[in-house]
Amino acid sequence: MDRREFLKATVAATLAATMHGQQAVAAERLRPFTLNYAPHFDMFAHSAGDDLLDQLRFAADQGFRAWEDNPMKDRPVEQQAAIAKEMERLEMKMGVISALKGVWNAVNFAGDNQAARDEILETMREIVDVARRVNATYLTVVPGLVDPKLPRDYQMANCIDLLKRCCDVVEPHGLVMVLEPLNRKTNHPGVLLHSSPQAYLICKAVARDSCKILYDIYHQQISEGNLIPNIDRCWDEIAYFQCGDNPGRREPGTGEINYRNVFAHLRGRGYSGIMGMEHKNAGKGIDGEAAVIQAYRDVDPNPVA
Repeated sequence: MDRREFLKATVAATLAATMHGQQAVAAERLRPFTLNYAPHFDMFAHSAGDDLLDQLRFAADQGFRAWEDNPMKDRPVEQQAAIAKEMERLEMKMGVISALKGVWNAVNFAGDNQAARDEILETMREIVDVARRVNATYLTVVPGLVDPKLPRDYQMANCIDLLKRCCDVVEPHGLVMVLEPLNRKTNHPGVLLHSSPQAYLICKAVARDSCKILYDIYHQQISEGNLIPNIDRCWDEIAYFQCGDNPGRREPGTGEINYRNVFAHLRGRGYSGIMGMEHKNAGKGIDGEAAVIQAYRDVDPNPVA
């Protein structure tokens, strides 16, 4: 038995301890998930090993059909190409990559400083080649921090103007910026974009197909709650979802969010995009990784007939 088969067998055995019989385990772990859940590198490193391509293969074996990688732009070109090639072979979709990694956590979109705004545009130009190399469509954009020197409406006008200029950079390449509201209460005090109504307003004002919303269910549970009604109000501007339970930002079932109902609602509305698993594992080692897989089996909607 080679390493990959051994690891698959090990995880299957762990899953078996939480289910009713070996036959049920075999059927469940190989069936593709209904929604396109997207893990990230090192989420299954204990089960698959440190090699990134082995991690992709392991996830595909478990039924995952998508992947996301915020630090993709920092990876060597050769590694980016290898990841894209293996994902294509495995028929996995590439989810978001971070467009502004390293520069977003500052006053840029909101302020008047031209050098900061030019840096954003240059960073957006740089991410285009990376996105095309790895077959990514969606670019995570966090529009920086608030500018305490300016009234809110001026900041919003500055943000909308710069986003339109960013659209001019990415749109000719078929790329889509997805604006991610982040919560101010627990993780990101000081961010400009923090609520789904605010993201909706911005996208309507930008009015470009290359500027949409990344609705992170974890962040919006903290910021505003009322998840399903807010999702419905923003629906025509949402292009991408991410998830994590609250409190703790771990897998579904570890906190207060009823992910079974939320995911069923998305399936009922016909969502066929990617659901990024932007969270850590609640448990440690192989057992913790098996628990993550089982958690998504538990909340995954019924397959489409």
